[in-house]
Amino acid sequence: MRTSIATVCISGSLVPKLHACAEAGFDGVEIFEPDLVTAYESPEEIRTLAARLGLTLDLYQPFRDFEGVDDDLFADNMRRAETKFQLMQRLGMDLVLVCSNVATATIDSDDVSARQLRALGELASSYGVRIAFEALAWGKYVDDYRRAWRIVERADHPNVGVCLDSFHILSRGHDPSDIEKIPGDKIFFLQLADAPALTMDVLSWSRHHRLFPGEGSFDLTAFLGHVLAAGYTGPLSLEVFNDVFRQTDVRRTAAHAHRSLVWLADQVRRPGVSDATHHLTEITPPQAFDFVELRGSALDEIDLVLEQLGFTFRGRHRTKPVRLWSSGRARVILNEQRGNDRPTHLAAFGLEVADADAALARARELAAPPVFRQTHAGEQDLPATAAPDGMQILFNDNGPDPRWLDEFTYGDPGRADVARSIDHVNITQRWQDFDEAVLFYQSVLGLESEPPREVASPRGLVRSQVMRTPDGCVRLPLNVEPQAEEGRTQHVAFTSDDVVGLARTARERGLSFLPVPDNYYDDLRARFALDEAFVAELRSLDLLYDQDADGGFVHFYTRTLGDVFFEFVERREAYDGYGAAADAPVRLAAQR
Repeated sequence: MRTSIATVCISGSLVPKLHACAEAGFDGVEIFEPDLVTAYESPEEIRTLAARLGLTLDLYQPFRDFEGVDDDLFADNMRRAETKFQLMQRLGMDLVLVCSNVATATIDSDDVSARQLRALGELASSYGVRIAFEALAWGKYVDDYRRAWRIVERADHPNVGVCLDSFHILSRGHDPSDIEKIPGDKIFFLQLADAPALTMDVLSWSRHHRLFPGEGSFDLTAFLGHVLAAGYTGPLSLEVFNDVFRQTDVRRTAAHAHRSLVWLADQVRRPGVSDATHHLTEITPPQAFDFVELRGSALDEIDLVLEQLGFTFRGRHRTKPVRLWSSGRARVILNEQRGNDRPTHLAAFGLEVADADAALARARELAAPPVFRQTHAGEQDLPATAAPDGMQILFNDNGPDPRWLDEFTYGDPGRADVARSIDHVNITQRWQDFDEAVLFYQSVLGLESEPPREVASPRGLVRSQVMRTPDGCVRLPLNVEPQAEEGRTQHVAFTSDDVVGLARTARERGLSFLPVPDNYYDDLRARFALDEAFVAELRSLDLLYDQDADGGFVHFYTRTLGDVFFEFVERREAYDGYGAAADAPVRLAAQR
């Protein structure tokens, strides 16, 4: 599998873009014309640099508004084209993208368009150039890849083929299965992009909201399967117009982009085309949270809160300044080694997996950076990687009792467990990192993404998307808080069989909950037909409640300590949500 990317996908000028693409592992690039026009380097210098970096120059693009025009305009278009072919010779490139006409077309005729493309192909052949004709989703007459292919068929020239772009096909709802009717050798190029499901004009959607594969709503796995089944053997290339990606760090975005292609190729495993794709190490989704790890400048406050919540102090690590609290399978590590210059924050979490070494191998295949954590003789070395935001993720082979627990000594005698496990870990992302995080957790950990939603807060809307295993044993809600908010508040939620009783006991121990306004409980009575005594009990303990057709949800929040707070949840019957619709806005307002 060869990978390529259009230089328009990433930020900066052309030379840094080429370096970033090479470092990320791409085999080639599409040269976006404005990137070359604004470069100070000559075409020959760009050609030499690409060769030195090991990059092929796969496609020069775009050439616009060519076909479907009268004779006078056609003659001028041929003049324009010849100058581009001469430029391409200097670049050492042999393939140019010709987009269907959106501006100057006046003749809606397949015969005319085919005749003009044939003439263009004949001119191109004299320069050793091929033409990849693409139907733009907003083309004046040609906006369907099937019509573009009919025109190419009629043109009947060896130097004229089609370019298939997933956005232009899937955004219009066109059936991609007919791609398999196109001979593979006439598919000259493939461009891939994902996108969120939006209701807006297709041009604005395309220019501002495309995403890398795995981040949107398109079924790119099926789409790519059809292209490969047709016999296409060229590079898998990305063409993603996105305002965020064109502002963020060029190297990081290039690595993010390459990860998306490697992941997508791994999804396509069709008979007869498996050799065209790269297969990642197979993993099963994580089976449970192993632990969460907090670091920061006020860990003593966390000790007190965990004591008030009923967790048991399990002791200190025998060689490191690290201590452990647990209840059931919910484990909280407080690490004094690093991060003391920051407020208390969530720095890492552990996952129980079927094969820790396989999980790490997959992470490295997807260019997730490895994490070194010092271990001494006789200590368990947990393989670790880092998420895009720096969150460390450690893998442990699933089993009844993790071996690393034996490294903690002088703990308290066990008390009755108030928590069963970690229910979910909520991780706040910077706005510019959100899509990258969604792809990371999907591709590296094998999590599924729930549909995104927005929650009202006092300073604007909070974008939220839950990444989870199918059985819900691992849940990672990812949030983007309004840009006006300072800090990146995160929280850990624990499951309990009796949140009401736990809250009452924690109150007696002096725990201060996040206060809930009385108005919430008046609204709760209106939303659900609840027993008045139950509502009064919720009110007296600052508990929140939600329910749906599958069951109920009782939960409470602690106050925020540094950048972290805790939540206890009781899922009654088959309730599978998070109380997001009504309870999250109350939490966000109270935390303000």
